[in-house]
Amino acid sequence: MPRHTALAIADAVGGTLTGNGAVVLSRVAHPADTLGAGDLVLAIDPKLVPFLDGKQVTAMIVSRGVDVPDGMAQAVIAVDRGRLAMSALTRLFAETVPVAPGIHPTAVVEDGAKIGQNVTIGAQSFVGAGAVIGDNCVLHPQTYVAPRATLGADGLVYPGARIGMNVVIGARSIIHFNASVGADGFSFVTPEAGSVEQAKASGGGTVTAESNNQLLRIASLGAVIVGDDVEIGANTSIDRGTIVATRIGNGTKIDNQVQIGHNVTIGDNCLICGRVGIAGSAKIGNRVVLGGAVGVADHVSIGDDAVAMALSGIAGNVQAQSVVGGIPAMPRDRLMEQFMSIGRLKQFFKKIEDLTGRIDKLEGAG
Repeated sequence: MPRHTALAIADAVGGTLTGNGAVVLSRVAHPADTLGAGDLVLAIDPKLVPFLDGKQVTAMIVSRGVDVPDGMAQAVIAVDRGRLAMSALTRLFAETVPVAPGIHPTAVVEDGAKIGQNVTIGAQSFVGAGAVIGDNCVLHPQTYVAPRATLGADGLVYPGARIGMNVVIGARSIIHFNASVGADGFSFVTPEAGSVEQAKASGGGTVTAESNNQLLRIASLGAVIVGDDVEIGANTSIDRGTIVATRIGNGTKIDNQVQIGHNVTIGDNCLICGRVGIAGSAKIGNRVVLGGAVGVADHVSIGDDAVAMALSGIAGNVQAQSVVGGIPAMPRDRLMEQFMSIGRLKQFFKKIEDLTGRIDKLEGAG
């Protein structure tokens, strides 16, 4: 269990320490859950401080300017940006799942695989011929690295993750449980124009019956290229490209249960939240944020620094630095205006009914 002094923690989070910097802390706790000695109480939100009324704690982290009653804590660390402080703080106290160093006897490393220095490969894992595992990588038990795949230095791969053939993953990557990087793309064709082609050609009209009797597979010959410092969440799938590579930029963070289709390009430092689906050949710029369960249509482009609100359905291009939401996605201001208008519809209908009744009476009187 990690243990740190209040002084060391203050230095790590860039905070200002008041009180006893020598106290040793072994746990980060919510104000309502503190157990007392050794707890560092996280009370960045001023509304949480009252939870500690009548209690004495070892140490607290608060937002700068928050008043802490005398005697409540032996040490107080004040910070400017609470969530930024949490980033450094949680890394200090994070515990890694232990894996015995070296290559486990039950792991399979095929001839021709290149294994770097200080690499850990857990039980029942597989590394294929021609694969490259960089220095200091940790592969937990039951991971799969296909032939000719590359995992950059300091990578961390959790149990059940699968890295496909010719996939390239950069340095300091984290691949979570049961993620799949490099499966075939979802791409099929019919001998004659299929239902989707007919629907597009007719502008959304009817399609010929039994138009999809034979679905012919289009094989995926491309790869997946993932940059440095990328995190891929549990049960997320990133498909290989058809001819060109599917690409994920440096520093991008992908949540759990995300589907990224073939030929997609995602820029640097994007945030892709859970249950997002990105269809084939979409292009996502740098620093884009896609909220939970956003759907992105194929061949759509999203500009740099755009934000899509949760549950958005993006069917057309999105300009850089815009905030969109709704189905189909539209600028947030328009979406809010529509919501407000919908809320007034009942009132408008009542007025229309009243006016219609008055007109009927006038016409009847004439």
